[in-house]
Amino acid sequence: MFSGQEKEIRIVPVQDQGGLLQALAIREVVFIEEQHVPEGIERDAEDASAYHVLALQGGHAVGTGRLVMLSTPPQGEEGQWAQVGRMAVLQAYRKSGTGSKLLAELESEAKRNRVTGIILRATLSALDFYESCGYQPVGAVFEEAGMPHLEMHKKLGA
Repeated sequence: MFSGQEKEIRIVPVQDQGGLLQALAIREVVFIEEQHVPEGIERDAEDASAYHVLALQGGHAVGTGRLVMLSTPPQGEEGQWAQVGRMAVLQAYRKSGTGSKLLAELESEAKRNRVTGIILRATLSALDFYESCGYQPVGAVFEEAGMPHLEMHKKLGA
Protein backbone atom coordinates (compact mmCIF):
# COMPACT_ATOMS: atom_id res chain seq x y z
CA MET A 1 0.00 0.00 0.00
CA PHE A 2 1.20 3.54 0.65
CA SER A 3 3.82 4.76 3.11
CA GLY A 4 3.16 7.92 5.11
CA GLN A 5 5.67 9.78 2.95
CA GLU A 6 3.77 9.22 -0.28
CA LYS A 7 1.53 12.00 -1.53
CA GLU A 8 -2.24 11.95 -1.42
CA ILE A 9 -4.27 11.09 -4.51
CA ARG A 10 -5.59 14.24 -6.26
CA ILE A 11 -8.34 14.19 -8.87
CA VAL A 12 -7.95 16.74 -11.66
CA PRO A 13 -9.85 17.37 -14.90
CA VAL A 14 -8.05 16.63 -18.15
CA GLN A 15 -7.40 20.01 -19.74
CA ASP A 16 -5.19 19.28 -22.71
CA GLN A 17 -3.99 16.65 -25.16
CA GLY A 18 -1.20 15.57 -22.79
CA GLY A 19 -3.72 14.80 -20.05
CA LEU A 20 -5.91 12.86 -22.46
CA LEU A 21 -2.89 10.83 -23.57
CA GLN A 22 -2.19 9.97 -19.92
CA ALA A 23 -5.80 8.84 -19.49
CA LEU A 24 -5.60 6.72 -22.64
CA ALA A 25 -2.34 5.17 -21.44
CA ILE A 26 -3.95 4.08 -18.16
CA ARG A 27 -6.92 2.66 -20.05
CA GLU A 28 -4.54 0.79 -22.35
CA VAL A 29 -2.83 -0.89 -19.39
CA VAL A 30 -6.06 -1.76 -17.54
CA PHE A 31 -8.44 -2.58 -20.37
CA ILE A 32 -6.33 -3.65 -23.35
CA GLU A 33 -3.39 -5.33 -21.58
CA GLU A 34 -5.00 -6.67 -18.37
CA GLN A 35 -8.56 -7.35 -19.52
CA HIS A 36 -7.83 -8.05 -23.21
CA VAL A 37 -10.43 -5.57 -24.47
CA PRO A 38 -9.87 -4.95 -28.20
CA GLU A 39 -8.38 -1.49 -28.78
CA GLY A 40 -10.97 -0.85 -31.47
CA ILE A 41 -13.80 -0.88 -28.93
CA GLU A 42 -11.93 0.59 -25.96
CA ARG A 43 -11.40 3.92 -27.70
CA ASP A 44 -14.36 5.64 -29.29
CA ALA A 45 -15.67 8.92 -30.66
CA GLU A 46 -16.95 9.94 -27.19
CA ASP A 47 -13.36 10.54 -26.03
CA ALA A 48 -13.26 13.81 -27.98
CA SER A 49 -16.22 15.40 -26.15
CA ALA A 50 -16.25 13.62 -22.77
CA TYR A 51 -15.25 15.17 -19.46
CA HIS A 52 -12.16 13.18 -18.40
CA VAL A 53 -10.46 13.13 -15.02
CA LEU A 54 -7.11 11.84 -13.83
CA ALA A 55 -6.08 10.56 -10.42
CA LEU A 56 -2.61 11.89 -9.70
CA GLN A 57 -0.25 10.61 -7.02
CA GLY A 58 3.08 12.35 -6.67
CA GLY A 59 2.66 13.88 -10.13
CA HIS A 60 1.99 10.52 -11.80
CA ALA A 61 -1.36 9.55 -13.34
CA VAL A 62 -2.65 6.39 -11.63
CA GLY A 63 -6.35 6.37 -12.59
CA THR A 64 -8.92 7.86 -14.93
CA GLY A 65 -12.61 8.01 -15.76
CA ARG A 66 -14.93 9.94 -18.03
CA LEU A 67 -18.42 11.42 -18.10
CA VAL A 68 -20.46 11.58 -21.31
CA MET A 69 -23.66 13.59 -21.56
CA LEU A 70 -26.45 11.48 -23.08
CA SER A 71 -28.80 12.83 -25.75
CA THR A 72 -31.75 10.87 -24.31
CA PRO A 73 -32.46 9.45 -20.86
CA PRO A 74 -32.57 5.69 -20.28
CA GLN A 75 -35.90 3.99 -20.95
CA GLY A 76 -38.44 4.90 -18.28
CA GLU A 77 -36.45 7.90 -17.03
CA GLU A 78 -36.75 11.63 -17.60
CA GLY A 79 -34.42 14.60 -17.61
CA GLN A 80 -30.77 14.96 -18.53
CA TRP A 81 -28.69 11.84 -17.94
CA ALA A 82 -24.98 11.17 -18.29
CA GLN A 83 -22.87 8.03 -18.50
CA VAL A 84 -19.79 7.28 -16.41
CA GLY A 85 -17.34 5.05 -18.18
CA ARG A 86 -13.75 4.05 -18.78
CA MET A 87 -13.08 3.96 -15.05
CA ALA A 88 -9.57 2.53 -14.72
CA VAL A 89 -7.09 2.48 -11.84
CA LEU A 90 -3.60 1.03 -12.09
CA GLN A 91 -3.32 -2.20 -10.13
CA ALA A 92 -1.03 -0.87 -7.38
CA TYR A 93 -3.59 1.85 -6.53
CA ARG A 94 -6.73 -0.27 -6.38
CA LYS A 95 -8.46 -0.73 -3.02
CA SER A 96 -6.99 2.61 -1.88
CA GLY A 97 -10.01 4.86 -2.46
CA THR A 98 -8.80 6.08 -5.85
CA GLY A 99 -11.86 4.77 -7.70
CA SER A 100 -14.21 6.38 -5.19
CA LYS A 101 -12.46 9.73 -5.60
CA LEU A 102 -12.64 9.49 -9.41
CA LEU A 103 -16.34 8.61 -9.29
CA ALA A 104 -17.10 11.43 -6.83
CA GLU A 105 -15.52 14.00 -9.17
CA LEU A 106 -17.44 12.67 -12.17
CA GLU A 107 -20.66 12.87 -10.15
CA SER A 108 -19.79 16.44 -9.10
CA GLU A 109 -19.35 17.40 -12.75
CA ALA A 110 -22.70 15.79 -13.55
CA LYS A 111 -24.35 17.85 -10.78
CA ARG A 112 -22.71 21.04 -12.11
CA ASN A 113 -24.39 20.20 -15.42
CA ARG A 114 -27.77 19.64 -13.71
CA VAL A 115 -27.82 15.95 -14.60
CA THR A 116 -30.82 14.01 -13.25
CA GLY A 117 -29.09 10.64 -13.15
CA ILE A 118 -26.06 8.63 -14.16
CA ILE A 119 -25.88 5.34 -16.00
CA LEU A 120 -22.88 3.04 -16.13
CA ARG A 121 -22.05 -0.46 -17.30
CA ALA A 122 -20.24 -2.34 -14.55
CA THR A 123 -18.31 -5.55 -14.85
CA LEU A 124 -19.66 -8.04 -12.33
CA SER A 125 -16.37 -7.87 -10.45
CA ALA A 126 -16.97 -4.13 -9.85
CA LEU A 127 -20.62 -4.49 -8.84
CA ASP A 128 -20.01 -4.23 -5.07
CA PHE A 129 -17.92 -1.08 -5.56
CA TYR A 130 -20.64 0.70 -7.53
CA GLU A 131 -23.41 -0.49 -5.20
CA SER A 132 -21.42 0.95 -2.27
CA CYS A 133 -21.44 4.27 -4.16
CA GLY A 134 -25.24 4.26 -4.50
CA TYR A 135 -25.71 2.67 -7.94
CA GLN A 136 -28.50 0.14 -8.49
CA PRO A 137 -28.45 -2.71 -11.03
CA VAL A 138 -30.99 -2.43 -13.85
CA GLY A 139 -31.91 -5.31 -16.16
CA ALA A 140 -30.14 -8.55 -16.92
CA VAL A 141 -26.47 -9.43 -17.20
CA PHE A 142 -25.07 -8.87 -20.70
CA GLU A 143 -21.73 -9.43 -22.34
CA GLU A 144 -19.54 -6.53 -23.43
CA ALA A 145 -15.89 -6.81 -24.50
CA GLY A 146 -16.02 -10.51 -23.60
CA MET A 147 -16.97 -9.87 -19.95
CA PRO A 148 -20.31 -10.01 -18.10
CA HIS A 149 -21.70 -6.58 -17.24
CA LEU A 150 -24.76 -5.07 -15.58
CA GLU A 151 -26.23 -1.68 -16.32
CA MET A 152 -26.46 0.45 -13.18
CA HIS A 153 -28.26 3.73 -12.47
CA LYS A 154 -27.98 6.42 -9.82
CA LYS A 155 -30.35 9.34 -9.52
CA LEU A 156 -28.72 12.53 -8.39
CA GLY A 157 -30.30 14.78 -5.76
CA ALA A 158 -31.69 18.10 -6.86
